[in-house]
Amino acid sequence: MAHDPQTKDAKGKLVIRNIGLLLSGDIARPILDADAIVVLDGRIAAVGKAVDLDLANADSVIDAQGCVVTPGLIDNHVHTVAGDWTPRQNQIGWIDSTLHGGVTTIISAGEAHYPGRPKDIVGIKALAIAAQRSFANFRPSGMKIIAGAPVLEPEMTEDDFRELAEAGVTLIGEVGLGGVKDGPTGRRMIAWARKYGMTSMTHTGGPSIPGSGRIGADVVLEVDADVVAHINGGPTALPDDEIRRICEESPRGLEIVHNGNLRTGLFVLGIAKQRDILDRVILGTDGPAGSGVQPLGILRTICHLASLGDVPTEVAFCFATGNTARVRNLDDRGLIEAGRAADLVFMDQAAGGIGKDFLESLALGNLPGIGMIMVDGIVRTARSRNTPPAIRVPEIVAS
Repeated sequence: MAHDPQTKDAKGKLVIRNIGLLLSGDIARPILDADAIVVLDGRIAAVGKAVDLDLANADSVIDAQGCVVTPGLIDNHVHTVAGDWTPRQNQIGWIDSTLHGGVTTIISAGEAHYPGRPKDIVGIKALAIAAQRSFANFRPSGMKIIAGAPVLEPEMTEDDFRELAEAGVTLIGEVGLGGVKDGPTGRRMIAWARKYGMTSMTHTGGPSIPGSGRIGADVVLEVDADVVAHINGGPTALPDDEIRRICEESPRGLEIVHNGNLRTGLFVLGIAKQRDILDRVILGTDGPAGSGVQPLGILRTICHLASLGDVPTEVAFCFATGNTARVRNLDDRGLIEAGRAADLVFMDQAAGGIGKDFLESLALGNLPGIGMIMVDGIVRTARSRNTPPAIRVPEIVAS
């Protein structure tokens, strides 16, 4: 694990045909009228009907066998530490296991669980840069890991943010996990982060780890980070009136997490539907955490929202793909369209469950079965070891 090499780049032409249902990740057009994808050197080159595409001279061919293809899922809220290990559960292999849940990109909300996490400015910057560097090179099973999210302390200056950005750090950890818990300080620092191209989050709800504090609506709104982290609680949710204020007064991303309050998550989703702001809803697990590691956390949250929140299944998938990519400025993934990375998940209705097809099965609360996962045009898994078996699975017919 410690010496896992960087994933090699895909080369050549890949054709994926016989797709039964293609979910785009784009909330404006969640289902594509297409049954084939052409991939060149790891990136999507064309999407459409097989009869209209150039499928000849492929170096490899995948027959989707009528199953569903979606963009690789993005978990907007994880707490990486070192390698594929989490000290919260003393567990090894959680990132690899998460990939088996259809997640191809994970985004750090702060390396807050790092043993003995430094709180002096030099140490904060050193940890952020080290995490960014190490996880750019360490990719279990091809997982894309965006890490190095400093937890803010009041002594930080604009020069610290500039230095971090110049070193390649693109994230800010949850405001509220460290010493910065007030609106004015948080707002000033988030403005510096934005100036240097970083995206940011605000802790929302009651205290979580030691040293964190309750962050209510007033602070969330004043700080104005790019993402209202775990708006449904991490793990303790705010009162409904504060939640409504945030949804109605903030223009930022509204993150619903697996490890939060499901009732409050549905409350947020209801407000987003009423106000026609579903494009702001994004998903995370907020793990590893005290409640454990959830390899299927993003899929489970999609099923929860589709089955209990009265949103179409295809729209719920957008929360964990295109919406997150847009909020996080990830213009190379999250959608199935030409120019994006070929991060693809092949799935289908789970065998033996209720529902007439994939969309209805998830709308009734059943998890799907994953038959193959691809990252940057490279097949990283066949059948998932974590999901139930799918009715149909893709087949590599030429390589």
